[in-house]
Amino acid sequence: MKKLSVLFAAVMMFATVGVAKAQKVAMMDYEAVLAVMPETKKMTTELEAFSKTKGDELGKQADAFQKEVQAYQAEGAKLTEAQRTAKEAELQKKQQSLQAIQQTAQNDLAQRRDAAVKPIVEKLNKAVEKVAKASGYDFIIDAGALIYKGGPDATPAVKKELGL
Repeated sequence: MKKLSVLFAAVMMFATVGVAKAQKVAMMDYEAVLAVMPETKKMTTELEAFSKTKGDELGKQADAFQKEVQAYQAEGAKLTEAQRTAKEAELQKKQQSLQAIQQTAQNDLAQRRDAAVKPIVEKLNKAVEKVAKASGYDFIIDAGALIYKGGPDATPAVKKELGL
């Protein structure tokens, strides 16, 4: 019985020492690193160009629709009731079509952004993991989430790992 209590005490001491081991924590400015990555800059340029192209197309279609509405308003009094009803229905369909095209363009932009961001974030996360393992950090916390910043900053090491 005495041996069992000595063994239990020894196990508890090792467990306490393991829990008391200080964990190495570093912080890093994730957004700052992400912003200076060349892949991010290229992605931003491409998405802006895509967005501008789609916006220009939608603008032309919206202008054409507005001209058609103005023409209808100018000549609506000259039309018969049946013609007016038919023209209003046609204009309503065109407006709905224009809204659907706009929604599709927004979805396309979001899908392109998501597809382009994924490999960039994966590359950054791998670099963070390499730095953490090489430096012996148990945790790397985003600097934006901290109220008080003390201790090591892993941002320069991650930038170096990425070649920035």
